[in-house]
Amino acid sequence: MKRKLTVIAERCSGCRVCELVCAIKHFGVNNPKKSAIRVMVVYPHPVIRMPIVCNQCGDPKCMDNCPMKAITKTNGVVEINHEKCIACTKCVMACPFGCIFVHDDVRTPFKCDLCGGSPECVKACPKKAILYIPEHMLGQSQRMANLLKYAHMKEVEYEEKGEKKIIKYAEIERRRDED
Repeated sequence: MKRKLTVIAERCSGCRVCELVCAIKHFGVNNPKKSAIRVMVVYPHPVIRMPIVCNQCGDPKCMDNCPMKAITKTNGVVEINHEKCIACTKCVMACPFGCIFVHDDVRTPFKCDLCGGSPECVKACPKKAILYIPEHMLGQSQRMANLLKYAHMKEVEYEEKGEKKIIKYAEIERRRDED
């Protein structure tokens, strides 16, 4: 049964332990810039913390754009053959999710390889924000993520007649009652 990484961003505390364990596993160093997972943080409002993980795409754009055919997909895992790779970084630019990375100390680009089927980031995440689940459950996790996004949204910003307005969810309920 194929499994994939998925993220529940609402659970992420931004601790970045996932980045550290990835860098240690693959490069033997405590350097998050050598990690194949990155936690993106956006603030001040709303504060969002989101681990960015490789989707192991069905039709990988990185693979399509590699002039050396150094990127292959085997058993659902998109991998870079570092012997064939010429470090042109076309794969980095082609990845629609920004999940292929470069570092001055590393000769070729690198990305998540799912740690051979036992992702360290999943094991280390204290909030269980990163999950490694059967592919058929991805729809359920996406539905839950969408529901949580909606539930956590406290207000909506919109424009009416050229004027910026903010509506709070409590007001939405009152307006619905008034209609």
